[in-house]
Amino acid sequence: MSMLKTLLLLPIIFIVICPISHSIRNPSTPSPFGFINDLKGSHKGCSIKGLHKLKHYLKQFGYLKYGNQSNFNNDVFDTTLESALKTYQRSFSVKPTGTLDAATVAKMTVPRCGVPDIINGHNTMLKKYSNDSLSKSINIVAHYALYPNRPRWPSSRRRLTYGFLPNTRQDAILAVGYAFRTWDVATQFTFTFSNVRSSAESDISIGFFSGDHGDEYPFDNLEYLAHAFPPTDGRLHYNAAQNWVIGHDPDGVDLYTVGLHEIGHLVGLAHSQDSSSIMYPSISPGETKDLSQDDIDGIMDLYGLQMK
Repeated sequence: MSMLKTLLLLPIIFIVICPISHSIRNPSTPSPFGFINDLKGSHKGCSIKGLHKLKHYLKQFGYLKYGNQSNFNNDVFDTTLESALKTYQRSFSVKPTGTLDAATVAKMTVPRCGVPDIINGHNTMLKKYSNDSLSKSINIVAHYALYPNRPRWPSSRRRLTYGFLPNTRQDAILAVGYAFRTWDVATQFTFTFSNVRSSAESDISIGFFSGDHGDEYPFDNLEYLAHAFPPTDGRLHYNAAQNWVIGHDPDGVDLYTVGLHEIGHLVGLAHSQDSSSIMYPSISPGETKDLSQDDIDGIMDLYGLQMK
């Protein structure tokens, strides 16, 4: 038998090549999302140390669910994880390869809001919960997103008070207060500052917290910047461990910009796929943003209001 025939009769073996987990980070300055860099190149069929952390990341933001909870704690890249990763990629306008490629890693490692993108099975970044009446009437494409069932403040509560928990630093009070004024000018809401000591009696309460602080979203990672709840909950929580700054600073995150985003949640906006929107989930250190017209359009649609 010729050598060629011998080779043709040999069984074909498919080999899944997985990345080798390693880190080149300075151990004295670890990145909270550094594990994602270590997993770059992972794909279905891989079994690599640390994949369970990726599963918990995707679970945190609503992308991944298992019938058997033990699957969250193994390091197997299975079909369910691949599907969840593809959904994440579509949400962030990345080619849905199902592989943890460089473009996906770049999106995942940016500091972001702790509010999930998928709520009760509804992906707010890919599907608007809106009658879209505004965009239809003026022939524009709307990117804003609303929560399922469109929660909102009742018409009798368009004049809202906000207060800060004790020991909130003064620059945060000023920056977040300015964010409320920005929304006040752009919408039919009127936000009034109440005494710092009486935040519990305000419609909206703002505070800085660390770790598990009694809600469903513990700040167990430095890159989870803040979170707020839809109407009419009225809670806005900042991650106290973050390096908060005012304005452009490459070593910190702008209090005002994050405040604008979280107030959007407080009045009923969910995460937007549009990176120019204040409701885009992530923000890079040193980045500052303001309200976009699309953000304002979302509030106008939700409440059936016009701009002031």
